Amino acid sequence: MSEHLYILTICLPLGTVLLIFGLRYLAAVQQAKARLAGDQAYREISEQTLTVLVEVRARLDGIEKILKAVE
Repeated sequence: MSEHLYILTICLPLGTVLLIFGLRYLAAVQQAKARLAGDQAYREISEQTLTVLVEVRARLDGIEKILKAVE
């Protein structure tokens, strides 16, 4: 058996194992980035919702004052 073929048969399984673990690590990093982006989008939406609710509450208070004045 030639030396090159022997080294190749040893390195290919080792390379395959390293490639699998590398891909798993890459997938975990991508999932963490996606989760972080999702959390940021959730925060933005919740802040916008809170702002709208404050505006609606202010308008409702104004309407209540007008209605009480009419009574």
